[in-house]
Formats: sequence, structure tokens, C-alpha cells
Amino acid sequence: IGPNPELHLLVKDSDVLIVIGARMGEMTTGGYQLMDIPVPRQKLVHVHAGAEELGRVYRADLPINSSVSNFARMLSKLDPIASDSWKTRTEKARRSYETFQKPPQAPGDLSFAEVVCHISKVLPSDAIITNGAGIYSSWGHRFYRFHEYPSQLGPTSGAMGYGMPAAVAAKLVYPEREVVCLAGDGCFMMNGQEMATAVQYGLNLIVLVVNNGMLGTIRMHQEKSYPERVHGTALKNPDFAALARAYGAFGARIEKALLELVVDPEALTPSASLSEIRENALKKSN
Repeated sequence: IGPNPELHLLVKDSDVLIVIGARMGEMTTGGYQLMDIPVPRQKLVHVHAGAEELGRVYRADLPINSSVSNFARMLSKLDPIASDSWKTRTEKARRSYETFQKPPQAPGDLSFAEVVCHISKVLPSDAIITNGAGIYSSWGHRFYRFHEYPSQLGPTSGAMGYGMPAAVAAKLVYPEREVVCLAGDGCFMMNGQEMATAVQYGLNLIVLVVNNGMLGTIRMHQEKSYPERVHGTALKNPDFAALARAYGAFGARIEKALLELVVDPEALTPSASLSEIRENALKKSN
């Protein structure tokens, strides 16, 4: 969610795409806009453990039915080829990537990008991050650096409320590892009662509730398609820190265990504020 626009341009401009382990679905293809359907303009090598995924949407020039680990093992046995001709292109791509990782200036007093960058630095490399579906998760995807596998649990179906129960499950399976759940306020309210399960089983996990007082993803689409015509996306939230304490957990607005992050509603995405999204939509409509 929220990829680097220059990365999209690189994909569109490529002559060969080697896709290893990813489903060629809506999220990985920019809403099916990065490649032509069913035959991409680029030569496509698609590696996936599920045979049913190969050719399901995009017709690969070379489909390979293999797990990522097995493919990587076999690939490591090949002699590397000279890549001098790609040097300028890869250096430019790397610079773009590093620039995209720098937290932008955000509206309000709290920068969620800075928060994610901080936890990325201080958490152990085997920490597990979970999230549900929502625009808030784009901060996690953009600014958190994953080091080991498996270390992320997120919904492939776009299901809200996934992060909290996923964090409970992860901590039960890996009690020795740090588990952090990123949850939007609307997302957390769907399955936040699983905090009781975490307390019942003594699970020492961390929940960051990103509270901007609205269903941010739907609000973003409302502003993009119907600027200033907002309906049904404002939320009347409880005191999340007090709610955690009611369950028997530790909760504070700026602390640990359950961390309620009160972000400015204007800070809707890492790349554009709510007003900017509305203004751009109004310009297009005019």
C-alpha cells in the first residue's frame, strides 16, 4: 500500500519482470494497472508455490511452480552474470528508494512516520509486525524494515480488524519474540476485544492504535471521487488507553503496551494530506 511512484515507473519501463513468490493480484499490480492483461508487455517470469496462481490473471513467459526458498537455493547455484549495463539504472533506483524512506513533514504534532522509523530501529530483527486493512498500514509498509522471515502478518483479502487477533496468534506461537500490532482506530474497534484474550493468557504484546477519528481509507476515496461530500466516515472513539486498562492491560496515550497515537486527520497518507487529496480531486472535476 502506498508504493513509491518512481518504483511503479520502473516496473512499467522494464523489459523483464521476475516475480518471486507474489500473487499477481490487485495490490501487487497497482490495481492491475502496471501490466497489460492477460499478456504483459514485459517478459514475465512468475515463481509461485501454488500452481493455481500461475497464469490465473497474467500469462507468464516462464511460469515456475516452486516455493521461494527452493527457487532461491537453486538460483544461488548459478554463476552471476555481469550487470554493468544496469549500474546507472540500479543506482538511480536505490537513491529513489532511500529518499522515499525519509519521513516527510506531517501535519499535526505527531508524525506516525517517525514513530514507525523509531520502532524499526529499536525492535529486535525477529520482531513480528501485524496489521489490518486501512490507509494507516501504508506507514508500516513504507517505513518499517523487515529483516527475518516470517515477520509480518497482514490480510491478503483487505479484511479490517485482522491485526489484533493476528498479534494474539503470533505471540502464542512465538512467545519469545516481540509482537507489535499496528491498528487504525476503526480497525481496532472491530476486534479490539481480543485484548481480553491477550490478558487472559498473559501475552506481552504491543498494540499501537492510530487514532485519527475516522475511517481513513473510505474518507480518502470519498475526497478523491466526491470532494467535500463526506458521509459515514467520522468515528466517535472511546479512550483507548482507558479501554486497555479496563481489560487489565497497561495503556497510555504515549507509552507502551497499548499506545494510542492521536494523529491529525490531515495526515491521511504518507504522501498527501487530506486537503491536498481534496484539492487535486476538485481540480480534476473542474
